Amino acid sequence: MKLQKTIKSEGRVRGRGLFGGKEAKVVFRPAPADSGITFVRTDVPEPVRISAVASNLAERSRRTTLKKGSVSIETIEHCMAAVNALEIDNMVIEVNGPELPAPDCSCAEYFKILKRVGLEEQNVTRKEYVISKPITITAGDACIYGLPNSDDGLSLTYDLDYGGHTGIGRQIFGCQLTPESFEKHLAPARTFLLEAEAKQFQARGMGTHIGPRDLLVISSDGPIKNSYRFPNECVRHKLVDLVGDLGLVGRAVKGRIVAYKSGHSLNQQLARKLYEAARQQERIAKFGTDALLDIRQIAKILPHRYPFLLVDKVIEIEGDTRIKGIKNVSFNEQFFQGHFPGTPIMPGVLIVEAMAQVSGLLFAQRLEHTGKLAMLLSMDNVKLRKSVVPGDQLILTAETMRLRSRTAQCRCQAMVGDAVVAEAQIRFMLVDDEKV
Repeated sequence: MKLQKTIKSEGRVRGRGLFGGKEAKVVFRPAPADSGITFVRTDVPEPVRISAVASNLAERSRRTTLKKGSVSIETIEHCMAAVNALEIDNMVIEVNGPELPAPDCSCAEYFKILKRVGLEEQNVTRKEYVISKPITITAGDACIYGLPNSDDGLSLTYDLDYGGHTGIGRQIFGCQLTPESFEKHLAPARTFLLEAEAKQFQARGMGTHIGPRDLLVISSDGPIKNSYRFPNECVRHKLVDLVGDLGLVGRAVKGRIVAYKSGHSLNQQLARKLYEAARQQERIAKFGTDALLDIRQIAKILPHRYPFLLVDKVIEIEGDTRIKGIKNVSFNEQFFQGHFPGTPIMPGVLIVEAMAQVSGLLFAQRLEHTGKLAMLLSMDNVKLRKSVVPGDQLILTAETMRLRSRTAQCRCQAMVGDAVVAEAQIRFMLVDDEKV
């Protein structure tokens, strides 16, 4: 078994972001074992720490972004690709700016800096996740697969199909991910855009500080005012992005990844599924169950009882900032007797109540020693998007927006599978336990 690694000394890089163009400074610092990769946004009034894991992903087009509350760190994929390829497990990355720099529009500079500062082993075994069952994610004609693999390590294959564009065409590339193969075959590959895409981006005010000499802008005849570093540089860069997104699984992935026309959106969906599967596997190995809080522990925290306790277990807790719980919806639920006979549908108000209860469990992580409970105060932006019926499993998440001495506010979402069924912003009043 391999040991975890961190960097031996500090490293630094600075430059302008690819999309926003603002100057940013980045400092890489060593971190203790089992602490993971953590970004710290240092240019805000109070520094914000964001773990580089899939649960902190924000929805963005054509890039990878981490977010915590209202603070985000944009375009982390090139940095994370270098981190993942070099097998770095623990590190603090301080970012003075909203977006990571994009030197050379490739991963090469990040790889070079981290390799130069050196790596050191830590006396703790690396976390790994071995893909044991196939995972398939599709969107239109694009797809990505996570597959078991008899070989050790991670095998990557990407099929880039621009068959209708003569400047790129169809390119296929694969490799076994190692620090050596990444440095030689992938790190120098640059971001690319079609000529029409580049014009659209700059018309929207993005990337106005860069031109065809800074990244690959491709016309039907090939790169404009530039040349390829590899004949198939485009597909190689797609693999760079994939390696960066897979770094958000938070542990070494072993298996085979096959992608066809996949972009950040599909990559990130795969990273989320692998991250959740790894966390579940680790909880079962440690506790014999995938629950961090089971129903007995929940009942010790929440005052609710039958038939109004609407959270069966909690499977993720990140401090007092984020929580994920489960409600298994059975036909035996009391409310199905009248809502509605013959067409059983879970009342939307009870879905909102379930989100409120999981929020109460989140705030309890800080309030458990203060003698206070979270009582519902108000709801904003409530949206009920899809019916919930017997047999569904509600996945309830809540993220803290504000937590003060007397009030709290969180952003909540309920999902069934990959579909959002409800969402809301909920405010609570924190009251003394004995008054409830």
